[in-house]
Amino acid sequence: METVRATDYHDIVQVEEPRVSPDGERVAFVRKVPADDDEYEATVHVVPVGGDQPRQFTVSEGVDSQPRWSPSGDRIAFVSTRGADDDRPQLWIVPTDGGEARQVTDVVGGVAEIAWSPDERRIAFTQQVTADDREEDRDTGLDGEDFEPEDPDPRVIDRKVYRADQRYFDGKRSHVYVVDLDGEAQRASGGRAGDSRGEVRRLTDGDHDHLNPEWADATTLLYGARRTGDPDDNIVIDVVEYDLDAGEETETVMQTTGWTPMLAAASDGRLAYAHTPEENATLRQTEIEVLDRETGEVTTPTEGLDRTLSTAMAPQWGPDEENLYFLTPDEGDYAVWRAPGDAEADPRRVVGDGEIEDATVGPDKVAFVRSEWDHPGDVFVSTLGGAESRRLTRVNSDYLDDRAVSQPEEIRFENGSGDEIQGWVLTPPDFDPDETYPLAVEIHGGPHAMWSTSGTMWHEFQLLAARGYVVFWSNPRGSTGYGEEFMAALGGGQWGPPAYEDVMAGVDEVASRDYVDEDDVYVTGGSYGGYMTTWIVGHTDRFSGAVSQRGVYELNSFYGSTDAFKLIEWDFDATPWDDHEFLWERSPTAYADEVDTPTLLIHSDDDYRVPVNNAEMLYLTYKKNGVETRLVRYPREGHELSRSGEPAHVVDRLERIVRWFDGYSDHHDAPKALERGDEGLSAGEEDEGGDEDDDEETGDRQADGETGGE
Repeated sequence: METVRATDYHDIVQVEEPRVSPDGERVAFVRKVPADDDEYEATVHVVPVGGDQPRQFTVSEGVDSQPRWSPSGDRIAFVSTRGADDDRPQLWIVPTDGGEARQVTDVVGGVAEIAWSPDERRIAFTQQVTADDREEDRDTGLDGEDFEPEDPDPRVIDRKVYRADQRYFDGKRSHVYVVDLDGEAQRASGGRAGDSRGEVRRLTDGDHDHLNPEWADATTLLYGARRTGDPDDNIVIDVVEYDLDAGEETETVMQTTGWTPMLAAASDGRLAYAHTPEENATLRQTEIEVLDRETGEVTTPTEGLDRTLSTAMAPQWGPDEENLYFLTPDEGDYAVWRAPGDAEADPRRVVGDGEIEDATVGPDKVAFVRSEWDHPGDVFVSTLGGAESRRLTRVNSDYLDDRAVSQPEEIRFENGSGDEIQGWVLTPPDFDPDETYPLAVEIHGGPHAMWSTSGTMWHEFQLLAARGYVVFWSNPRGSTGYGEEFMAALGGGQWGPPAYEDVMAGVDEVASRDYVDEDDVYVTGGSYGGYMTTWIVGHTDRFSGAVSQRGVYELNSFYGSTDAFKLIEWDFDATPWDDHEFLWERSPTAYADEVDTPTLLIHSDDDYRVPVNNAEMLYLTYKKNGVETRLVRYPREGHELSRSGEPAHVVDRLERIVRWFDGYSDHHDAPKALERGDEGLSAGEEDEGGDEDDDEETGDRQADGETGGE
């Protein structure tokens, strides 16, 4: 049996967006796998709940996402980049009884957040467009025009937040649209080829963003509008009602604060939504509130649960519209809960035990994607109460049958302040307790996030173990999933000391084991994990090597370049002009002249969450102070490199982490990465020169699943 390799990333299938059919008999989901070194293939599949194999429902062209059953179940709407030279996703519909998919939109801004109307005559969606796009009606249809927007030259900026997610906004705003389908004519076409474009209508306008459309009934749409004060400098969201028959907004239903409203409308007019208190919002948990629009009464169904709402799943009403279903982090699991909308009883956990990444509620089932220590993710269903659950897919069975995968051990340990911290230890697949092994310590980002035994880190954890490292990770103070007090422990500018104390207490705990070489210890982390990695090496020489990824290294410059400057205002209660020295003293760069640990820096050129200037400054400071270091930059990548970057870059990043650690380890006969050229890199990067490594086999590119639907 083989061990896990970095190049296995090309073979690992990801599943996303499970959606239960209206009759509860099938689940649609997206199957995603690297197509080559640069791109992914993502297709819609459907799996019967009764136990048959999943069928591929859309052709292997472009990237498909957002499968949504029509209310009757006779069609699936989805978003796809197929046939688009510019990767602008458009809306498509495919019959569920066979036939070809039909493109429904051809709009300039692409399509997102799709939602069927209850009578199936319309689909609501949002798209990002400029005022010129709206003026020229390119947002309602290009009519075959080969339009390609030009980058502004020069780029004139007037907003506080003007870029995010690897792109500049350049005047674009998110607006709400509906496409009229003429449902009977669509059904009558039976999926035959022909012009099936629907009439697209814009419902919103103005220089502000609209989001999260949700149908209240067949002619009434609800959505969020960020238009109060300066939306770049607050998290206020108006929830607006639009009457399609009247062709206008009829009222502002209410106001909430938070990152997104995550609306869920019940048929009797009750409205569930997410709410995060605005004061120090990053240190506060997100709750579900329910507004009774007849009485004006607001209840909080999550009040009895000291957990924060996950944005990976919008709250959903159950089939009886009495209970709401939602997702939270919960002590190393991501769990689905249900709670009565009237808040008459505390929430009850429905399914957990692993990392649930998305879920939807059907007439008698909950469908969800769950990853666990022994697999990176599959589709499951459970009963509404969670009494029974069933695994519907095994998308990586062929791969896993040929790989040795280790089971992590959960540990609980105390920090110096007496708090209990949860962590995990993963040993190599050929583990011998009479041998000794180097230790690799992983630190999560956020800082207000939580790790489990799986999720997006499954491959990286198993790779490090396969390369002979004992791997340790934990959820230090500041993490979600352990209550608001635990999450807020980093407030007042305490990003460094509490988490340092917790991580080092865990290192002490694990390094005390006989099979761990306490003199051969390494550390890595990304984003806030990068902050902590460089904070740690600036305060101790205990580690033999470090790899810091996309980290926040200097808080003053981070504030002025990120799209998340409110994180500094709320977590640190500070701004650079009033508290420059305070922020400097809490920046890892301030301690760079104390660093002796060889440290590799990894960053993405188009990271607009933590811009690359943070890495540039720290790299130069390290070089000037004689630290063994290197800066590796990935073009065309953003903050999500490790999770969704170009496949070749994802693999290269993993190989560079292992190579850096190996070069300083007494347990690996390998030269330092600074002396190896391209050796150990499957891609053979030109930035170092040298020969391609031949000790890492390139994984076979494979796909599975039979074709159906199209």
